[in-house]
Amino acid sequence: MPWSPRREAPIVVRFVVIALFIMITVPTPPTAADAEAEAATTTSDAVLLIQFKHLHVSSDPYSFLSDWDPHAPSPCAWRGITCSSSGGVSAIDLSGAALSGTLHLPTLTSLSSLQNLILRGNSFSSFNLTVSPICTLETLDLSHNNFSGKFPFANLAPCIRLSYLNLSNNLITAGPGPWPELAQLDLSRNRVSDVDLLVSALGSSTLVFLNFSDNKLAGQLSETLVSKSLNLSTLDLSYNLFSGKVPPRLLNDAVQVLDFSFNNFSEFDFGFGSCENLVRLSFSHNAISSNEFPRGLGNCNNLEVLDLSHNELMMEIPSEILLNLKSLKSLFLAHNKFSGEIPSELGSLCKTLVELDLSENNLSGSLPLSFTQCSSLQSLNLARNYFSGNFLVSVVNKLRSLKYLNAAFNNITGPVPVSLVSLKELRVLDLSSNRFSGNVPSSLCPSGLENLILAGNYLSGTVPSQLGECRNLKTIDFSFNSLNGSIPWKVWALPNLTDLIMWANKLTGEIPEGICVKGGNLETLILNNNLISGSIPKSIANCTNMIWVSLASNRLTGEITAGIGNLNALAILQLGNNSLSGRIPPEIGECKRLIWLDLNSNNLTGDIPFQLADQAGLVIPGRVSGKQFAFVRNEGGTSCRGAGGLVEFEDIRTERLEGFPMVHSCPLTRIYSGWTVYTFASNGSMIYLDLSYNLLSGSIPENLGEMAYLQVLNLGHNRLSGNIPDRLGGLKAIGVLDLSHNSLNGSIPGALEGLSFLSDLDVSNNNLTGSIPSGGQLTTFPAARYENNSGLCGVPLSACGASKNHSVAVGGWKKKQPAAAGVVIGLLCFLVFALGLVLALYRVRKTQRKEEMREKYIESLPTSGGSSWKLSSFPEPLSINVATFEKPLRKLTFAHLLEATNGFSAESLIGSGGFGEVYKAKLKDGCVVAIKKLIHVTGQGDREFMAEMETIGKIKHRNLVQLLGYCKVGEERLLVYEYMRWGSLEAVLHERAKGGGSKLDWAARKKIAIGSARGLAFLHHSCIPHIIHRDMKSSNILLDENFEARVSDFGMARLVNALDTHLTVSTLAGTPGYVPPEYYQSFRCTAKGDVYSYGVILLELLSGKRPIDSSEFGDDSNLVGWSKMLYKEKRINEILDPDLIVQTSSESELLQYLRIAFECLDERPYRRPTMIQVMAMFKELQVDTFNDMLDSFSLRDNVIDEA
Repeated sequence: MPWSPRREAPIVVRFVVIALFIMITVPTPPTAADAEAEAATTTSDAVLLIQFKHLHVSSDPYSFLSDWDPHAPSPCAWRGITCSSSGGVSAIDLSGAALSGTLHLPTLTSLSSLQNLILRGNSFSSFNLTVSPICTLETLDLSHNNFSGKFPFANLAPCIRLSYLNLSNNLITAGPGPWPELAQLDLSRNRVSDVDLLVSALGSSTLVFLNFSDNKLAGQLSETLVSKSLNLSTLDLSYNLFSGKVPPRLLNDAVQVLDFSFNNFSEFDFGFGSCENLVRLSFSHNAISSNEFPRGLGNCNNLEVLDLSHNELMMEIPSEILLNLKSLKSLFLAHNKFSGEIPSELGSLCKTLVELDLSENNLSGSLPLSFTQCSSLQSLNLARNYFSGNFLVSVVNKLRSLKYLNAAFNNITGPVPVSLVSLKELRVLDLSSNRFSGNVPSSLCPSGLENLILAGNYLSGTVPSQLGECRNLKTIDFSFNSLNGSIPWKVWALPNLTDLIMWANKLTGEIPEGICVKGGNLETLILNNNLISGSIPKSIANCTNMIWVSLASNRLTGEITAGIGNLNALAILQLGNNSLSGRIPPEIGECKRLIWLDLNSNNLTGDIPFQLADQAGLVIPGRVSGKQFAFVRNEGGTSCRGAGGLVEFEDIRTERLEGFPMVHSCPLTRIYSGWTVYTFASNGSMIYLDLSYNLLSGSIPENLGEMAYLQVLNLGHNRLSGNIPDRLGGLKAIGVLDLSHNSLNGSIPGALEGLSFLSDLDVSNNNLTGSIPSGGQLTTFPAARYENNSGLCGVPLSACGASKNHSVAVGGWKKKQPAAAGVVIGLLCFLVFALGLVLALYRVRKTQRKEEMREKYIESLPTSGGSSWKLSSFPEPLSINVATFEKPLRKLTFAHLLEATNGFSAESLIGSGGFGEVYKAKLKDGCVVAIKKLIHVTGQGDREFMAEMETIGKIKHRNLVQLLGYCKVGEERLLVYEYMRWGSLEAVLHERAKGGGSKLDWAARKKIAIGSARGLAFLHHSCIPHIIHRDMKSSNILLDENFEARVSDFGMARLVNALDTHLTVSTLAGTPGYVPPEYYQSFRCTAKGDVYSYGVILLELLSGKRPIDSSEFGDDSNLVGWSKMLYKEKRINEILDPDLIVQTSSESELLQYLRIAFECLDERPYRRPTMIQVMAMFKELQVDTFNDMLDSFSLRDNVIDEA
């Protein structure tokens, strides 16, 4: 075959090829040119970084970039910089530097080797994301900054290597695509409400991890939403506002983690299909109501975590479905409505189960014996059910891996099982609020036990000294039992003890002097309501971690040690109701976290230290804010000692606390409970100061007025003298101010008029003089709060000058009594006697007939509407007159009311509310009235009832519903009102049929808004006494025949409060959806609270939506929260009722009214306007057509500055 160059290359050619290959593959030493290129890259990178520092970083508070020196040979040693082997900058990590300025990606992405850019934990608020064409980024973390608005994701498209993008913890609302080809995207903790952004993200074929949790996404989920992203393995949509039905086909085959917790889903319709890869599924904290468990879950063979807690699942635990979950490690079904017993078949899951939470259901019975197979179980929570029996011994005792056991709030009886000591791994044992009896076992001490909680049982005997051998114990809670004896020294000496809680027992002995001598970790010492004696040990000054000290209601003597001032972490100090003596140590003012100081009912002497106010403006929140507490407030005035008591409430049943003697030591009490006692974020002050019932003397320190967050100040029943300081007007948050039973003189300062939160004032039994200031709320308190001040006058006492003239007249009468008065009296007595003889027989016969009629009448009374009648102890009820304020009704009797309402029949019932039922009554003369039958109350309160009626009946205004009369028959109290033809605003606005078949137009709504504001302003500022409504809501705004708004039920909360103080707080302090936020953290109703409620009503008129509607806002939000969110996101038009936008020619007017609503809804009460100021704002909007808007109000004279 002839040779061909195509078939065989010449030898020389092959040699050249091999030589070239060797040159390419074998590394050669760097040349000078290579070094110059590397140096050029390094220099170029340094220039870009310095440019970023100087041009785009506006603030560097921690000098994080201080070593970024332009004269340095290389940036590779700079803080936060990592370089590659070639010398180029490959990573920038400025985490937590708190830098602010502009994120300028054109500069940073020009770094030719940059792969990782980590800027989390800064304060960048603006950005330029036009990236360089040479972008080599793979990871971009911009979390925890201040980016807001729309995020231009499309600008990142040139970064073709970008796979990880973290934008969490910003203020991003939306962002147009297209998306970069990401594998992981984290947009959690933003304000994204645009579902299209989620849809766009799920359309990515490369996405593996997607986190949209804690945003504002709402609406229903599409069935195909998730299935479009074929490679997605983790999807987190928790903490959003999704609602409706969970779609039947939700998953693709690749999904491993699905978290839809903390939404508003209401129905299950799972099909699941193929879910073999699903490992974790959470639908906790929704509103899923179902009596059928999703059967498709049985197909998820690899599921390890199933969390359906905090829903409304109503069924027995479905063992046949759960048995298929062979890989299940964690099962959370807590806080549902599961009933029946725990199925024994569930024990077969125990080979893999590590956590089981069945708490807060309606489960009963016992823990099945099959659970002894749960060899891997580490956490078992059965709290708040109805379990009983011996399962702690027969089953739990066999669970050798158990670390956490909570069986609190069940019905377990008998002694505390000693055999639990065999659980060597046990760390937490909570058996509180059961029915355990007997002694605390002396050997109950597994070697690793940290928390031992036996509170709220019926244990007796002593605290065993053997507990001192439990060296790992951190928390001991034996409160609310019947333990006696002293606390052993070994327990006090436990090295790791942080919480010693044994209040409400019968403990005796003393607190030993040696506590905390080695520093100690003690944080909570709660021993109140015992029989502990002796003095407070000086060594308590060494307990520098102490947060809450409660030794109240014991038998302590001696002085308060000054060393308490060393306790920098101390937040609550309660030493009241003891026999302590000496002076109040001024060193207490050095406790910079102290918010609660209660020293009432002791024998303390000397001045009130002005140093107590030294921490005003300096207090910062401490860890006590995580404690659960109950505050038992005394409301019995001078018949009770102290303002109340704060108790730790973590493990006690409410019904047992309600029966506790402490609650009933005062005839009038109310219980508040919560999780925090702080109302400020920083720079606060003490919020509670009770020094009452001591022997304190001297004057009231003026600087107490600097304690701006003080809510309760009780200095009553001491020996204080001097004037009431004007500077107490600085107590802007004060709700209870008691200065009674002292020797104070001078006048009541006018500065107290500005205390808009004040709900309880008592300055009685002093030597005060002058007139009571007429502004603010001072004239709304009863006369008893001012009595026994010889020189005090003005509302609610007699007018200034009147009492003096009265006494002169009486004295003159006494001097002019004639001697013949005795003769006149004798004649009168004779006549009375004679008449008595004549009428005797007649009365006997008449009484018999009336008694028969009365019994028949009482038996015939209806019980419509769930009401009942209590008249049996009252004679002749039919003839009782109705006390009236209008001439046409002067001869009205109770019999007439019965006839006009057809015996208060169900047909006459037109409404009901928190204060009673309302009936429509047509009188004989054709007049139609409305009769309110008040709820039954436990106290008599006749004097208070009459006084309140006489006050309310005299209040007349065209925008108030007029009280025409009242009637008291036995325990029944009836009020007669004007009848309002169109009913309530709530019915007309939200139930269209009552509005005459048509919707309320803007003119009608505006008229209602202005009229109701006018009425409320009159109550706050013009009527005497000033009245706080306390329950402003749309159902308490009635509409007359001209659609004029009339405010109703004013004075009702105050009236019922006078009659019965054991009603719920919600009855007395407003309706959910209308209640201002401060009411949940304080103990008072205020004028500014009414303003907030009015703001809700105005928002209701503008939006056409109810204040609370889970279908609109979800369970965790309401109209106010939803509107504020849209307002901040500049989606204002979405707040307004679409019908109004169509009707109104000027949309700007609607926005002006919306602005006023938001001013009324300010979370800070002092920033809200008064109702007078609201009226002034309305007048400015309608200068030409708004005549007579303010009636007789004078803006100059009546505006109260409450800033």
